Amino acid sequence: MLYLFLQHQERSYYVREIAREIGAQLNAVRREIANLVRLGLIAENKGNQMIAIGGNARSIFYKVRTDHLLFSELKALLLKGEMLQEQEMVRQLQEKSGELKLMLLTGQFINSVEVGTDILFVGKIKPLVVARILNSFEKSANKEIRYTVLSEKEFTERREIGDKFLYAILESKFLVVVDNLNLYET
Repeated sequence: MLYLFLQHQERSYYVREIAREIGAQLNAVRREIANLVRLGLIAENKGNQMIAIGGNARSIFYKVRTDHLLFSELKALLLKGEMLQEQEMVRQLQEKSGELKLMLLTGQFINSVEVGTDILFVGKIKPLVVARILNSFEKSANKEIRYTVLSEKEFTERREIGDKFLYAILESKFLVVVDNLNLYET
């Protein structure tokens, strides 16, 4: 729950919404919110200004307090946790996704939202394995990953004809995870 609040610090949530988002029991969420409010990490907002979001005049919404003494440290801890999750996901993809020739991380992994994908895979990829690993990561990180899979032949052909989508990826910022095509110096 704290992860949800820290990840979306600009948003206010009502109890049932939090329970749905994190997949927890309503009473457990109420108990934890009471603890966080008592610690001063979460603030309560009464309903009138929040009616437009779907509440009513009696609704109580909760939002993380960015002015709390521990906010910056908790946010930094959240970022470290996200980095560890990403590293584990990348390790699993390298080991299990098939015969990788090229794997680039772009898009949200390097804060470049204009690119049409977050991961580019080139090679003989096992699509079900990749989907399983990424679905697991998406659930734990609470974010959606866009990925593109190309065979080595398709990658070469698209690169030769100057495919707009591929060149948008290759001309943007990216991190090289695997480069068995020797396209980039390491």
